[in-house]
Amino acid sequence: MLISIAVSANAQNQLQVKTANGVLEGVAEANGVRSYKGIAFAQPPVGNLRWVAPQAPKNWEGVRKADHFGPRAIQFSLFSDMIFRSDGKSEDCLYLNVWTPAKSSKEKLPVLVYFYGGGFIAGDGSEGRYDGESMAKKGIIAITVNYRLGVFGFFAHPWLTKESSNHASGNYGLMDQHEAIIWVQKNIAAFGGDPKKVTIAGESAGSMSVSAQVVSPLSKGLFAGAIGESGAILGNLSPVTLADAEQNGVKFAAGAGATSLAGLREIPADKLLNMSASSRFSITVDGYFLPQFPQVIFDSGKQMKVPLLAGWNSAEGDYRAVVGGNEPTPEAYKNALQKLYGDKANEVFQEYPATTTEEVKRVATELASDRFIAFSTWKFTNLHSKTSGKPVYRYYYTRKRGDPEKSSGAVHSAEIEYALGNLNYNKAYNWTADDFKVSETMQSYFLNFIKTGNPNGKGLPAWPALQNRTPNEVMVIDVNSKLAPEINPKRYLLLDAMYKQDSNK
Repeated sequence: MLISIAVSANAQNQLQVKTANGVLEGVAEANGVRSYKGIAFAQPPVGNLRWVAPQAPKNWEGVRKADHFGPRAIQFSLFSDMIFRSDGKSEDCLYLNVWTPAKSSKEKLPVLVYFYGGGFIAGDGSEGRYDGESMAKKGIIAITVNYRLGVFGFFAHPWLTKESSNHASGNYGLMDQHEAIIWVQKNIAAFGGDPKKVTIAGESAGSMSVSAQVVSPLSKGLFAGAIGESGAILGNLSPVTLADAEQNGVKFAAGAGATSLAGLREIPADKLLNMSASSRFSITVDGYFLPQFPQVIFDSGKQMKVPLLAGWNSAEGDYRAVVGGNEPTPEAYKNALQKLYGDKANEVFQEYPATTTEEVKRVATELASDRFIAFSTWKFTNLHSKTSGKPVYRYYYTRKRGDPEKSSGAVHSAEIEYALGNLNYNKAYNWTADDFKVSETMQSYFLNFIKTGNPNGKGLPAWPALQNRTPNEVMVIDVNSKLAPEINPKRYLLLDAMYKQDSNK
């Protein structure tokens, strides 16, 4: 009996980690991985801390259990593919989750910090497709991070700007991510991680977040690499000025009937969320987290000088986003281009030509993808390769899920469970051996990059950095992954020129 109690106590001690704020006790998962869920990396952003930069967490006494996910950020239920395991939703949402294979604090393992997607209005670190156990089993520490969303994460107002010691407002969700990275720097060694080998990553809004962290001067020295899956705050997805964001905030506050900042903060979270249903809150050039537009920062080489792995999927958008509800005939396609681009329609048609219905479906899908998020991602890789002095690896993901005959390509977000080794969490598809092959390839590339800053490794097709080849080449990730010439580079140069012209008007 005494021996049994002693063994049990010893097992408990092995699960305990002393952080800067107190002792945590995690859970022993399969294959030797330990998980620590629902770790507060900042104080709850409630009451007078609503719309305030995240504050360092407070210390606690005794042992705190870290055996379940914390609440997800306040949000609407919008996307059917988001399957949460979180402890409900709450304005008190600033929690992160750690999966570590380390047996001691001396191992100095590489670290992945992952930001979820969801358009900055939805998402959570508890989603199964982001689960860190699969990555941890392969020799790294994996972390998912919650951050504030929507009106709670990106609301700007002159009242808030005046109150702030940084004379800035908005971007609270991005500052939450920044605070989580600071927490990692302070604490990850206790979990067996190396604070000098931290890679940040994310998909969609998470990838946009990665680009934002790369350009923010607050990030200097906090991470060693970046991975972006479909998205960046460049081109058509650039942030707005603080003045524009404040004007939007003034309108929202007036509509909410608030006559003071205190009054806004007194509105219950659920009511505030409902009030924001028809509003949109953007990332802001606030003069603090983002002192200038990202394009300017990249052009001047003031971004974080870290290796970058980034890319996009073959069907990020759908052809109907271009032709609308019309039949995808060549005539309908040309009419759609005329409406979208006016006197530039012929130029666009030259780069996105289609003369049959089937061609229209394919090419309009490609144009919709570029207009949505692929162009901004291309711009992220293009600018960083020119001014960072660090290697940039670009991919193009083409694996179709489910019935290939019913799919126009690899849709937005389809790569996540492949890249992170989490196909088993998505029950919507009958995965085949080919799917697991794609997952093994993509996950291996990601793991190699996280460990060394270079995705190349034994048994994988060679993947050179953009700077090392002319013309540029891209890694096409599919059942038979291969290096291929950059796909339609003139398209992106055209879109870039058109965007710059529009932004200068």
